Amino acid sequence: MKKNFVSVLAIAAAIGVSGAAVAQDRNQVTIVGSSTVFPFTQAVAEEYANATGNPAPVVESTGTGGGMKIFCGGVGTQHADITGASRAMKESEYEDCKANGVDSITEVQIGFDGIAFAHDIDAADFDVTLPQLFLALAAEVPVDGEIKANPYTNWSEIDPSLPDQPITVFGPPPTSGTRDAWVELVMEAGCEEFEAIEALDGDRKGEVCARMRTDGPFIEAGENDNLIVQRLEADENAYGIFGYSFLFENQDKLKGASIDGIRPNEDTIADGSYPVSRPLFFYIKNAHRGVIPGLEEFVSMYVDEDSIGPGGYLGDRGLIPLSDDRRATVQENVSGSAHMDRFGS
Repeated sequence: MKKNFVSVLAIAAAIGVSGAAVAQDRNQVTIVGSSTVFPFTQAVAEEYANATGNPAPVVESTGTGGGMKIFCGGVGTQHADITGASRAMKESEYEDCKANGVDSITEVQIGFDGIAFAHDIDAADFDVTLPQLFLALAAEVPVDGEIKANPYTNWSEIDPSLPDQPITVFGPPPTSGTRDAWVELVMEAGCEEFEAIEALDGDRKGEVCARMRTDGPFIEAGENDNLIVQRLEADENAYGIFGYSFLFENQDKLKGASIDGIRPNEDTIADGSYPVSRPLFFYIKNAHRGVIPGLEEFVSMYVDEDSIGPGGYLGDRGLIPLSDDRRATVQENVSGSAHMDRFGS
């Protein structure tokens, strides 16, 4: 009780109001962050409201980067309690949090996800490699041993074995954790196959490997993955980049392309054979625990076996569960408000 009262006063001091005003200011948990994590968090929010009769948490899809900025803005009821992330928190974000008084954070890995390269279910099957994806989507690529602006407009120009059709790929914006993970797992991995890029100095190599093209074939589609689905249904030659969970939910409309000969599914993501797999997280602002009504109950419900465990309802939405040992550690960290003392996972 004393701990809760101290927390109330801390938040009150941060926003310049009394403890009573803090308690009355907000009676719902507020959550921001990744569009990939959003459907999982929304599902838990609905379960929480049904089970407790309390107001459902307010969940906003802002993208991972946008969510980190909001979450790290400060302590107090005008700031979010939780942010979802489709990558681990960056060092710069961790330092931003600390600079704004958000100096106690619990990192929670909820499971795994893959990034699907998907297209309309009626389109011909597609098998592509990481280097071919790099050549299709990078702003600059090797051409006759030199690094030049990407000249490729058709897949068959990259390799005659690929379809003779325009390169049209809808993907996430730079604020998205899915974009960050795609750059790391696809672009940077694919560029390593080219001697001309390997010969560049560190900064220049990093720029060439990471920068996506902006001349038309790659189209930023915002944080709303439903818009990508509509575009893929309208154009069988188009492809989309988004989390496997979203492909799972739309498997009646879409199918995943093979990357390096492996299609995305629960087994290939869980065993790591699918080359574009990643962990999913949410982050808890510990100063708000015991103060914001329902926050403690919500995060406990989120990591319960009925949600993130094998056979849990989040698995029905495409979440790939953690191992038993890892899941037990996560649950212990949440119950103990484990303090993240470094960035990353």
